[in-house]
Amino acid sequence: METFKRTPMQLFNLPQHFVIPLFQRPYVWKEAEQWDPLWSDIRRVAELRIAEPYREATHFFGAVVLQAQEVQSRRLIAWNVIDGQQRLTTLQIVADAACALLEEADYVKLASQLDDLTHNSEKYVDDGESRLKLRHLNRDGAAFTEVMLAEPPVNYDQLRQRDSQIVAAHRYFSAVMEQWLGSPESPDFADKAEELTNVLLDGLQFVSIELDAAENSQEIFETLNARGTPLTAADLIRNFVFQRLELEGADTDRAYREEWPFESKFWMKEVSVGRNFVSRSSLFFNQWLVAITGEEISPQATFSRFKSWIEHDSRRQMSDILPELQVQAAQYQELSESSARPGGSLNSPQMAFYRMAASGIEVLKPLVIWLYAPGRNVSQHDIDRIIRAAESWIYRRQLLRLSGSNLGRIVADVIAANAEADAEDLADRVIGYLSRLNVTTAYWPGDEEVRNSLTIESAYRRFPRGRLRMFLEAIEDRYRAETGQPQIERNNYPIEHILPRAWKDTWPASTLEAEEERQERVHRLGNLTLLTNSLNSKISNGPWRSKRAALLQHNTITLTGRVVGMTENLEWDEKLIDQRTAELIDELLKVWPVPEGHEGRVIDPQTKAGDWVELKHLIEAGLLAGGDELSATHRDFTSSKAKVTADGAIEFDGKKYYSPSAAGYALRQKATNGWYFWAVNDGRRLRDVRAEFQNAATD
Repeated sequence: METFKRTPMQLFNLPQHFVIPLFQRPYVWKEAEQWDPLWSDIRRVAELRIAEPYREATHFFGAVVLQAQEVQSRRLIAWNVIDGQQRLTTLQIVADAACALLEEADYVKLASQLDDLTHNSEKYVDDGESRLKLRHLNRDGAAFTEVMLAEPPVNYDQLRQRDSQIVAAHRYFSAVMEQWLGSPESPDFADKAEELTNVLLDGLQFVSIELDAAENSQEIFETLNARGTPLTAADLIRNFVFQRLELEGADTDRAYREEWPFESKFWMKEVSVGRNFVSRSSLFFNQWLVAITGEEISPQATFSRFKSWIEHDSRRQMSDILPELQVQAAQYQELSESSARPGGSLNSPQMAFYRMAASGIEVLKPLVIWLYAPGRNVSQHDIDRIIRAAESWIYRRQLLRLSGSNLGRIVADVIAANAEADAEDLADRVIGYLSRLNVTTAYWPGDEEVRNSLTIESAYRRFPRGRLRMFLEAIEDRYRAETGQPQIERNNYPIEHILPRAWKDTWPASTLEAEEERQERVHRLGNLTLLTNSLNSKISNGPWRSKRAALLQHNTITLTGRVVGMTENLEWDEKLIDQRTAELIDELLKVWPVPEGHEGRVIDPQTKAGDWVELKHLIEAGLLAGGDELSATHRDFTSSKAKVTADGAIEFDGKKYYSPSAAGYALRQKATNGWYFWAVNDGRRLRDVRAEFQNAATD
């Protein structure tokens, strides 16, 4: 057994085969847990290399275990992949997706370098053998082979194995890299393309454990994967911190006793982040690093980024950093513990921590850490303004059930953009930054959009229970603030339907249409309230008058008291539900306001033009017309012609196809991206016509 430190180029450079044995588990990596963090690391290293060309930034990608095969080809070395097949498969997919993008952009030299990572030269491959360097003998083989051999640009929807996780990974990395690279005509495309290639060649590092054919690979596999407890990011950081302190000549015993707070039960507790559990100390280090660096950092990269941040500046002394870290850790613990107490009123940052816990997010914690960093000296008034604006941005998006996957990066960008801002200007700058966001994945919704959506939203069914309760508590606290009362106790009070879910027996409607109108309103915001104790089901589902009397007798919550007050001489009906829905929406918009005049305008109706533009749209816009001739652009089919029909189809060989890709597939009999394949008479490909349409729509 020998161990080496390898880059992808060193690992894959020779003509060789890496074989995933039949007994290995299938490919299981996913976007949120693995792909997105890996792409963040690749992008970070590439951007560091662009910004600081003299610095060879790298990222440690993990370990792999390889075993030489007993029977070798005369020309090709062959290895069985004992451990690390998820890493190797993903790296091959990333390299191939990047190669396809660079080939399409006519960056042939860079594309060729990446092709050497994934494909053996034909001169070393026997006739009929695949050129792929990585081979799956398990059920992923067909999907991996198909997507890796598909001609760029890959039309994923036409692949036979399009539902495979392998294909999904290729599609994901192709999309994020294409978005980051931008247009080939942009001035920074060349630099980005070169550094992306360099990172995939030598910016990632493996530990490669290489066994000869006679060694017991199963024993090594079990030792690596089944014994011991994996080190957390906090464990690795602790070891690194005290090694540095020792090198600096510091009193490490004193530092551990007096300045290292992370050994208590609070910090060692595992907390849920999405679907994963991490130690609270590891989570804090990740969020603290985001606040320090202004970068989005994946949980897996927490230690490596901490280490690189320390080592980047030789003037950074751990003995200076540790006291500041201790101060911010103590503040983080205070905010976490106070926000978890059910009683007592909370200040702005404490309430922010409580609302994040109730809503199931962590995204604003780096911002709070950043605002309270030693030496930043932001007034509490401005901190409150920033937190209120950031909450408005987050929770208005949640009210619309918009994606939150990109918000962590926006928070990091806000920090980076304002790292050197004067304290007195900070609130206006942050609020202005959030106001200018104008893409679907990040924009700050305006009043009208929230009101229109929430008016008919089945809130009880659509929002997680903790989040919905938090929204109702926010309204209650606003009502109480008007009369100087303390905030509502955060006791997980039950959410009560005023018009009960089982209403038909005791709240009958006169007609079928009236029944439908009533049922539509059962779960709307205006029909929901909070109670200090659950009502007996008999009372809850009983006639309105008996239910109102019970609410009047037991209620101490303003939110519910106002319902009782507005129905003194009225039955609770659809009209009152609509009226109260509008009132509660107004209160939410006041809890989380937007700057005056802010509308939340979005300039990208869809993220990808291909997801919504069809040929009929181009015809309606006058960019194409029925009868226009199309020519195939592929070198093997340059004489092939097709015709646009007036109803938005492509007619080829006497048949109609309602997408360019379907027509391309009919001609080539293989997966084809028709928007790249077909061109109009003036030489423009359909993708160029589509881009013209999209740009006009955006303008």
